[in-house]
Amino acid sequence: MSEQQELLQEEARTGTTVLGEPAVSGGRQNSLWSDAWRQLRRSAIFWIGAVLGLVFLAMALFPSVLARGVDPRACDLSNSKAAPSAGHLLGYDIQGCDYLANVVYGARNSLLIGVLGVLGVLLLGVVVGAIAGFYGGLIDSLLSRLTDIFYALPLVLGALVLLRSTGERGPVAVAIALALFGWMTAMRLVRSQVIAVKSSDYVAAARAMGASNTRILVRHILPNAVAPVLVYATITIGILIAAEATLTYLGVGLQAPAISWGLQIATGQTSLRSAPHLVLFPSIALTLAVMAFILMGDALRDALDPRQRS
Repeated sequence: MSEQQELLQEEARTGTTVLGEPAVSGGRQNSLWSDAWRQLRRSAIFWIGAVLGLVFLAMALFPSVLARGVDPRACDLSNSKAAPSAGHLLGYDIQGCDYLANVVYGARNSLLIGVLGVLGVLLLGVVVGAIAGFYGGLIDSLLSRLTDIFYALPLVLGALVLLRSTGERGPVAVAIALALFGWMTAMRLVRSQVIAVKSSDYVAAARAMGASNTRILVRHILPNAVAPVLVYATITIGILIAAEATLTYLGVGLQAPAISWGLQIATGQTSLRSAPHLVLFPSIALTLAVMAFILMGDALRDALDPRQRS
């Protein structure tokens, strides 16, 4: 075996370059995430977003606890549109249901659609972007043009058309519709990262050792292209939550008897003058939920960018 091959094998085994510096898949990658965590711990923006995110996660996972055991569908028309009081902090909705319970239970569908939608976005974006960036040539051109076609349709408009044509309005259907028209940016992020990483020394070392293209892509390239995609995914959860509320408000998203902030806003708009709390409280919850994920995404982006570090 030649000296060069021995050096390449040693590099692939230890995660260092032939000059003794850490490769991206080894020490440098670990340092990136440890430095990012140190930066995040000092970020007030991150902690504000994280605390808000935990509050909404608790609302989604344990709604009965935060709603004080009140059934959101236990209604009394005599309480219709009653204002907030000491016993019912957010008042009652049009049907006379406790509004605090409804707002709390509304977090579950919003977060579910946001998380499922982002998983779909990542699945499509990572797969298409990795294949396009790794193989290049004709495959890259075809997949890039396909991405451009989907870019021509705005997220909400594309999901609106799809949901109207299928008639499905459940949380999974809404999440799939949003993912089908929201994966393009993730694809371009992954594609650009794969193109930048695939010419690295440790990838050449893996090729020299006989690793297959699939192994190189999955084990060596994608783990080192994940940082910008993770930032984008965090922000996109908030975007998809807002998009779901928009679709529901327009009448093509979730439908009653589902509980959703978008449904509450759509129902309450007819009573905006007489009972403004019907629109105000779900709007505040929706705004804070979207803001939580955007703040965390912004803080994560700054932490993973060496140029932002002091």
